[in-house]
Amino acid sequence: KGNGEDGKHYWLTPPDLYSQLNEEFDFDFDPCPFPKPDDFDGLTCEWGKSNYVNPPFGSIMHQGPNDKKPKKKGPTAWIRKAIEEQKKGRRSVVVFPLDKWVLMALEACGVEAEVRNLGDVKWVATEDGSAGKGMGRWIACFVFPPHNKQ
Repeated sequence: KGNGEDGKHYWLTPPDLYSQLNEEFDFDFDPCPFPKPDDFDGLTCEWGKSNYVNPPFGSIMHQGPNDKKPKKKGPTAWIRKAIEEQKKGRRSVVVFPLDKWVLMALEACGVEAEVRNLGDVKWVATEDGSAGKGMGRWIACFVFPPHNKQ
């Protein structure tokens, strides 16, 4: 039945925000594309050298190659994959909502260089391209720089 009163189900990154991040990071892969091609699995495929990751904000049912049956997987699965790709020398920029206090604490600790506050992003509806009203939660942008390969 969709989200709230608008009945919309899926939300994309606003084009201006994506352009700003892409200008800096020169993305060559999106493991969470829309529309998702048949048989595409962003959690098990190889990622590119520079990845933009706007994963589902909730949990999904997913069956990976080592799973006997589908399992409920959420943000942790996407972060694990970004870390796995980082170890292969690949960069990932992951956007995900966090409570405002987490971003404030990270900033106070001096960690903001690789975690950025994007504010309350007005995600764009897949149905018609209209901007949403926001989630009422700030969105964090986590930059996983590539590890130096040895």
